[in-house]
Amino acid sequence: MLSRKAALRLQDIIEDVDRIAMFIDGMSLSAFRADERTMFAVACLPQRITEAAIQIESDDAVLLGPDLPIVKMRALGNRLRHEYRYIDAVIIFDLARVEVPLARAAAELALED
Repeated sequence: MLSRKAALRLQDIIEDVDRIAMFIDGMSLSAFRADERTMFAVACLPQRITEAAIQIESDDAVLLGPDLPIVKMRALGNRLRHEYRYIDAVIIFDLARVEVPLARAAAELALED
């Protein structure tokens, strides 16, 4: 069974993924590129998501299995924090539309167990 801390971090992931979805709902890539506020928010929220994943203790991370790839998320968080100048809007937009929802699904699945 997951610890309370792990469950809270998983809930944080779900909430931040939902924020991203709300920000980009109905938005095209060109609209995303033109909206600096949304682009900045959507670029920062995955950092919060990866930080929440990092804060899940290794005992709990083992229980999550491969559905929530903690190691992959840590690498992404490091890249977003340290190489932010080199991350294109297309990458962020695709991340928000494809990868981030997968993290939400994995977090929901982990909370169900």
